[in-house]
Amino acid sequence: MGSFVPRLLALTVIWLFATAALTFAAAQRMGAAPAVTPTTTTAPAAPRVLVVPDLRRQAFVFSKGTLTDAGFSFRIAGAVHGFASNTVVSQSPAPGTRVLDTGAPLVVLHLARSGTERGLPEDVSTVTPTAVKLADLAVRTVAPATKTTPRKVRTTSAVTPSRAKAPANRLPQKRSPAFIVPGARREPLDEITLSARAKDLLVWLNHHPNATDANVKHWLYQHAWIVTGAELGWSHGAQALHTLLAADRRVWALWGIGARSTAVARQALAEVEARSK
Repeated sequence: MGSFVPRLLALTVIWLFATAALTFAAAQRMGAAPAVTPTTTTAPAAPRVLVVPDLRRQAFVFSKGTLTDAGFSFRIAGAVHGFASNTVVSQSPAPGTRVLDTGAPLVVLHLARSGTERGLPEDVSTVTPTAVKLADLAVRTVAPATKTTPRKVRTTSAVTPSRAKAPANRLPQKRSPAFIVPGARREPLDEITLSARAKDLLVWLNHHPNATDANVKHWLYQHAWIVTGAELGWSHGAQALHTLLAADRRVWALWGIGARSTAVARQALAEVEARSK
């Protein structure tokens, strides 16, 4: 018993020293400053620059497609409204103006009446317009860049109307107009013929059975192109309109819409056939 008490006291002293050491070490760790992870700051990307295309003397149906493909929105100003066959006489900003890509910079168009006005005018683009900011007045100096892809809509199931060059074998250079319309734009030789475009549209419909926003816009764009080109006397316009009416019947069967467009195509066919004789 006499030896047990000294051993107990010794063990107690050792335990107290060990506890004090652990407490001191914990306090040291808690008081240490947390490690700071270095961060790197990246400079903001330079805004894209768009160049306003020259739309003057173009039919409105073509100019609005050019603007949409280039990343712009549009609005019609003046007494003449946005019917497909009307012609652009002036625009603001001017052609060649460099503007920052703010989303869909607004281009204001003034039109002159050209041909028959049918259907409903399109005085405002479906794309929400954004502010026009001149690139040359921006604080930062940026290199010009041009968008090469059209803006996406709510679905990507449709084929957006393309301005790309067609294969050479689909671009016949000898195209005899069906009739002459004074002052009208000549048929562009870097685009497929109206009859080929109408056939492509009919085939396209078989692969796009759903009436999505993108699909309907694609059909309306191609429809307006074919009707307007035929009315301007472009080659094989009547043949293209016959195929277009078949496409319209397909649209009605698939989507249950298109009565107004069918009426427009039929009236255009009657006028084209009468003027082609």
